[in-house]
Amino acid sequence: MLRTVELPLWLLVLILGFAAVSFATHFLFPSVRWVFRRRAERALARLNARLDRKIDLFKLAEHADMVARLAYDRQVVEAAMAHAAETGVPGEVAFEEARRYAREIVPGFSATVYFGFGTRAAKWLSRLLFRVRVGKVDQALARIDPKATVIFVMNHRSNLDYVLVTWLVAGRSAVSYAVGEWARVWPLSALIRSMGAYFIRRGSRNALYRKVLARYVQMATEAGTTQAIFPEGGLSLDGRVGPAKLGLLSYVVEGWNPGERDVVFVPVGLAYDRVLEDRVLVEAAKAGTRRFRNRPLWVAWHAARFLWARFRGRTRGFGTAAAGFGAPVSLREHLAAGGTVDSLGERLMAAIASVVPVLPVPLVARALGEGVAGREELLGRIEALVARLTAAGTVLKLPPQGLAVTLDEGLAPLQRRGLVGADLRPLPGARPLLDFYAASVPAP
Repeated sequence: MLRTVELPLWLLVLILGFAAVSFATHFLFPSVRWVFRRRAERALARLNARLDRKIDLFKLAEHADMVARLAYDRQVVEAAMAHAAETGVPGEVAFEEARRYAREIVPGFSATVYFGFGTRAAKWLSRLLFRVRVGKVDQALARIDPKATVIFVMNHRSNLDYVLVTWLVAGRSAVSYAVGEWARVWPLSALIRSMGAYFIRRGSRNALYRKVLARYVQMATEAGTTQAIFPEGGLSLDGRVGPAKLGLLSYVVEGWNPGERDVVFVPVGLAYDRVLEDRVLVEAAKAGTRRFRNRPLWVAWHAARFLWARFRGRTRGFGTAAAGFGAPVSLREHLAAGGTVDSLGERLMAAIASVVPVLPVPLVARALGEGVAGREELLGRIEALVARLTAAGTVLKLPPQGLAVTLDEGLAPLQRRGLVGADLRPLPGARPLLDFYAASVPAP
């Protein structure tokens, strides 16, 4: 029993290695996980204490658990079996396809990444590029039922919409975005997924995929997850607020049960003095396609030039970015009044358009028209336009110093970009961009 046993050195090392692994997995790692879990729980409790809308357990669930829950949902399984019967593939293959869609859609939310990095980065980037202003906040927003599911519905002006709204609502809730295929690139996809966004394939005709996506949206809505969607389905190519595409809205309406919590839509109107993608969008509108040319080196070069000029004090950014928050729309009240999905889409897009703030650059672009005889005539046009917009109840976010300063702030960027000449007439080739900005100003 107490005899000395001789072992080869390699075998001794192997035994000690197995012992170390066993100790770590059975004793050390669980203890470490417990310590970090306790710290995370305390941090989350402090975070929820200052948020108007708490982070729900659905959002905090493990990615693998949510994928399994979604893939094994009764409706998803039935859709997989129907897909197998329709296409002739084995049921196991159809079910694995549904699991693949679930893994693609389900986010992996991290409160640490969202509030520790994401919202701070969003604030820094927003303020680096723009003067950020809030054009309007409807008073009814303060009376939303705390138990209701809130869904922000927004016009889509720029890819910076995600950044701007993330910062503006950071003190109230963590927002789960629906993002398109553009975000499914490494390493951006991992960051976006950890921010709670879920990926969608816009325009997909695959019935199984649509069912998996619909069930995820419905599960998130049932759990009270705060969401943000762009009903237009893509960036505006002409500067206007377009009609709603009813895909995600129809999923929400179809999955809602009157006996459950209400769903409240909050219209958000976004506006910019400079849409960074404006030339790309105008070119896409001219070509009649949404295929945007990817030019990473060009973007990196101009970003580096801007940062160098910004930190040297040679530029103050791209003017103003503003958001307006309109009156909430209750799904329960809408359906009780006989409303449909179609009328809901129309109502929401009209509400969004009514709170899009008017900023100096779009206002000047609208007032310029085909040109003016001089500065005084242009100022007179602006004064008349502002009077009509004010009478119509349009949200205006203009410099408080007066319309003369508004003219300066709106005209100078257009002249620096070579869109308007010293004679206050559009330069050759500038009309599409001027129309793009002018279109965001509603006809009074």
